[in-house]
Amino acid sequence: MSLLSRRKPRALAVVLAVQLSTSAAWAQQESPPTDAPAADTPALSPEEMEEIQKALGEDASSRARPSGDTSPASPTATNDSGVTPLRLPNAISGGTSFLNLSFILDLAVAAFSNKEPLQGGAHDPTQNGFNLQQLELSIGSVVDPYFRFDSNIVFSQYGVEIEEAYATTLDLPANLQVRAGQFLTRFGRINATHPHAWDFVDQPFVISRFFGAEGNRGLGLETSWLTPLPWYVEVIGSATDAKGEATARSFFGAANERVLSPLDLQLTGAVKQFFPLSDDLSLLWGLSAATGPNATGYRNHTSIYGTDVYLKFRPITEASAQQLVLQAEVLYRRRQAPDELLSDWGGYAQTVWRFSNRWATGVRYEFGTPAKTQEGRIANDPLDPEWISDRHRVTAELTFWPTEFSRLRLQAATDRVGWRESPDYSAFLALEVVTGAHGAHAF
Repeated sequence: MSLLSRRKPRALAVVLAVQLSTSAAWAQQESPPTDAPAADTPALSPEEMEEIQKALGEDASSRARPSGDTSPASPTATNDSGVTPLRLPNAISGGTSFLNLSFILDLAVAAFSNKEPLQGGAHDPTQNGFNLQQLELSIGSVVDPYFRFDSNIVFSQYGVEIEEAYATTLDLPANLQVRAGQFLTRFGRINATHPHAWDFVDQPFVISRFFGAEGNRGLGLETSWLTPLPWYVEVIGSATDAKGEATARSFFGAANERVLSPLDLQLTGAVKQFFPLSDDLSLLWGLSAATGPNATGYRNHTSIYGTDVYLKFRPITEASAQQLVLQAEVLYRRRQAPDELLSDWGGYAQTVWRFSNRWATGVRYEFGTPAKTQEGRIANDPLDPEWISDRHRVTAELTFWPTEFSRLRLQAATDRVGWRESPDYSAFLALEVVTGAHGAHAF
């Protein structure tokens, strides 16, 4: 019995279909040499010929499918740009999953009245003229039935940084979910988000002052639990590194400290609650806390407490593109220092009115107080020695979306800095463009 006759009928049809297609292509290009040896191929039965014709017909049908078809019968489907999406194997029912890639570019032209602007965020415009805020590469995919992978890699003029890279479980019981890797902690409202999800060009200065220029993040583990209560309540807890000048400023920060016990980790907890007040109005209210060691002395700790509120009005009972959002956060910090216990406050409140599909405007107010001792006197703060008075900043912005993939923002601010003789003024014109797959932002 020949090798071909021992194959399964379907496999035989596919192999012979490939051979016939190759032979036909060769015949169209040129005639074979006259001295080519005769092929030692067994004769084909009518049943085998029928299988070959069927295989060729299905192959032609799959090539004729629209480019957007992603069904298993079209494994080489391309998107509208003609680029074949990269797929990863997926153990779910033998299907396929996409590796979603996107690039997000943020640019800004800035003008400051003071030669030394007090912009604390790593993605904030910081100098007169052109500023590259970031080029972010976002990568995400379902790995298998048990894990999802996500990462955000940021390119700047000075290097490349892994901002986030973590795995998330997909199938734990009892409404539990675990993240492991490097991630932004879910403290408050804005800390866990990226610049393309912000309503303003720069981040509130309380975030950079309390946590660092990059916001609070670290390498560690996070567990969240969606409770079975009648309303939406999510409980979150994480343990992460307490090191990083730009990400753990109130904790170990840039100090060269090592983890010797669980007390050397930053512990973060949060409770998120959602209330649908009506068909058009909804409320998200959160409570957060973070504690960890600081570098001022042996076993000295810092604790930060916060509350955040997000109120959104969006008419869905009638045809309207308008929406009105109120967002606010207040943070309180207590730090142990040599022979002192320091405390200070900071926060922001903002409202954004989207009055059409493509236009929105907003106003934000921010405040911060100097660190004080238990007796109420202004302390000599080792982190911010210049903070000897209150600081207030008011910002207004106007946003235009040409499409959902691009955004233009005009922003102006006045900064009342208590330790400076006159207010600081700033103005930004920012451009953001997105290419590739990008998911919806969290509520």
